[in-house]
Amino acid sequence: MTARVLVVDDILANVKLLEARLTAEYFEILTANSGRAALDIISRERVDVVLLDVMMPGMDGFEVCRRIKQSPQHAHIPVIMVTALDQPSDKVEGLEAGADDFLTKPVDDIALITRVRSLARLKVLADELMMRASTTQDLGFGPGGIAEWTEAAAHGHVLLVEDHPRSAQRIVDGLSKTHSVVVERDPQAALMRMAEQSFDLLIVSLSLSGADGLRLCSQVRSLDRTRHMPIVMMVDPGDEARLLRGLDMGVNDYVLRPLDRNELLARIKTQIKRKRHADLLRAKLDQGMEHAITDPLTGLHNRRYMESHLATLVNQATQSGRTLSVLVADIDFFKNVNDTYGHDAGDNVLREFATRLRRNTRGIDLACRLGGEEFVIIMPDTELSRAMQVAERVRACIAAEPFQVNQQSTLAVTASVGVSTLERRDDTPDTLFKRADTALYTAKRSGRNRVVADAA
Repeated sequence: MTARVLVVDDILANVKLLEARLTAEYFEILTANSGRAALDIISRERVDVVLLDVMMPGMDGFEVCRRIKQSPQHAHIPVIMVTALDQPSDKVEGLEAGADDFLTKPVDDIALITRVRSLARLKVLADELMMRASTTQDLGFGPGGIAEWTEAAAHGHVLLVEDHPRSAQRIVDGLSKTHSVVVERDPQAALMRMAEQSFDLLIVSLSLSGADGLRLCSQVRSLDRTRHMPIVMMVDPGDEARLLRGLDMGVNDYVLRPLDRNELLARIKTQIKRKRHADLLRAKLDQGMEHAITDPLTGLHNRRYMESHLATLVNQATQSGRTLSVLVADIDFFKNVNDTYGHDAGDNVLREFATRLRRNTRGIDLACRLGGEEFVIIMPDTELSRAMQVAERVRACIAAEPFQVNQQSTLAVTASVGVSTLERRDDTPDTLFKRADTALYTAKRSGRNRVVADAA
């Protein structure tokens, strides 16, 4: 994938080396030779990942990282600390400053490209979340989203596949303060566990005795339930061939043995955050789709969905010779409700009308609000005589009990109903609906509170 990477180092040779490696992978590179220059570029340019040297004169990398992460506009930009120092205290300080990952000089090519790609994808997800959060605010629905991505890596549920007890225990001890960890020795038992429980991350040892960790990774990627689960491999030094095979099949990241606790924490933080961002986006997409096809007042499907669904059902029924009927119902004298009791009362009537409509439809039927006080029920596999029975049941249910229009008042409400059924092979959704609508107006003209079938 392409991304804009800011390389920050006061030594020109280091900058050129990283720039050459990343350009070969088609990343777009920006460079800065000091912390202040880096912050200035970030304030003016779109940056997807920052490769930040720790040891710089004036403002060191830790301080630059802190300033990036303290900025509401830039806190979601991933930062990789690049250092010649390989002390645990440096990684602790980097984590406290907000660093997302670490690379140690001399930088390994595989590690460089893997980390940058992974964090660039995370940035894309964070950008999308922030854009949707901003849109939500503009539409007046509250903050919705900012806290979601900032807290996305907290309290992960991790599945560890490792059959060396001491190694597994060290990992559990290192992660237990921030995450819950479940250990499985056998890959097949791990697959069964994933079918029963939801996990944020899978850690797989490639040193399993008597089992192939890469095969487990492949199986996880092939199953719908686990397809999007982040995978981190634990790899022995010198096992580059299997490492590359794992990355090719979609494993997200890796750590080399002997494991560094702080490095592992950083990897896990990034992958869990990325997964939760993706989960949030999918949830928001589902929510957006639901809003697009649902009437907000009654909770029924809206006209847009009704027209699309009716077209599909008419096509299927025409090809298979099955029956299909449409019921159109309209609340009688609804304008008087609004004029006499106010629009809040009218909304209460519409909501209760929708509730009664739902109670009198089957699971395969589709109840919709067409607009205003007009409603539709689409009934697959329903001939006209049966559709008339349903329409009469709906009409009687509406008239049976008064509607509560406000805390003090109830109101008798009735409805007129028109019914049509698919009769000819050249019938279309439009002709079917129009015939039901014509029958509805016949019911209105005939005195209301009645059901009329299409006479065609």
